[in-house]
Amino acid sequence: MMSNPSGRITQGQFSFLPELDDAEIRLQVQYGLNKGYAWSVEYTDDPHPRNTYWEMFGMPMFDLHDAAGVLAELNECRQAFPQHYIRLMAFDSTRGVESIAMSFIVNRPAHEPGFALLRQEVNGRTQRYTVRAYAADKAEGERYGA
Repeated sequence: MMSNPSGRITQGQFSFLPELDDAEIRLQVQYGLNKGYAWSVEYTDDPHPRNTYWEMFGMPMFDLHDAAGVLAELNECRQAFPQHYIRLMAFDSTRGVESIAMSFIVNRPAHEPGFALLRQEVNGRTQRYTVRAYAADKAEGERYGA
């Protein structure tokens, strides 16, 4: 059984590592750019594991050669949404389809309340489980205080 003693949302690459600083983020972005990946910045206040469609901040960044452009977009998103989850995603379009090659969280709210595991007993002895974010008790835009 795997445990997460930090209680942090663990999605994407580097989830179980300490937070990446901007210099480390720059290195990862440059690595992706060197491989020909296109980057995008996305944010959400609902990081449920099945919520794969986060809001896109700006447009995907194709044809960049320097990580500074991605970092500038990231910093604008951080200013606009300081208490949201923000992730960087790199798309590899070399095979004719845009598939995610890299994805990692680069910003988190100061307090992450976590998730509840809900059990529902149905026909016979069947049990169904679902995960619900504690933050979802509040309205969108009010989930993480400043």
